[in-house]
Amino acid sequence: MALTSDNPTYIIVYQTARWFANLFGRLDVSGLANVPPGASIIACNHQSFLDPPLVGSSLPRETFFFARKTLFRNPVLGWILRTCNTIPVDRDGGSDVAAFKRVFSILRGGRSLLMFPEGTRSRDGQLQEAQAGIGLIACKTRVPVVPVRVFGARDMLPRGSFFPRSGARLSVVFRPPIQPDAYDPGAKHPERFLEASRRIMREIAAAGAIPEALA
Repeated sequence: MALTSDNPTYIIVYQTARWFANLFGRLDVSGLANVPPGASIIACNHQSFLDPPLVGSSLPRETFFFARKTLFRNPVLGWILRTCNTIPVDRDGGSDVAAFKRVFSILRGGRSLLMFPEGTRSRDGQLQEAQAGIGLIACKTRVPVVPVRVFGARDMLPRGSFFPRSGARLSVVFRPPIQPDAYDPGAKHPERFLEASRRIMREIAAAGAIPEALA
């Protein structure tokens, strides 16, 4: 799969992530045809620190990411994150006006953004309740949302671990995009943004098992 990018740092990180995944495990990517051209939100479950590079390196074009602002304090890591389209955000995210303005600009400019509806990594690998953030951004921008489910990332690098385990079976499954009328319950809904997030999370959950090719 060829990456469309003129960003040398992004290309290096992209190829390194693919190499890393196949060095310590076995990576399978399916459903890429479900990712539409133009603006979209890539909505993924969250098991591990590996999720962003796994999903990002599965896509044939550059995408944008979120990372908490504290990670940018390290000058080297901060430079890499910024060069690789990563948006710094306050840990709670809900009041970070500058980050939201940049996200709206990115999506309205026809780019894609990777988000995690759960907001934080799962401790046991099970899907968690969705938070309202992705629903807010989706409803405000009215772009398609592509549900993605990652399998195996927790087996390679679970929460609290700093060194990868070998032999993991990794899978990234892209499901058909959800259109705005399907995820947005409308402005009159009392929990509009949270309900939108829940609908997105249900579509992620619909990829209910690791593909048979890796089972």
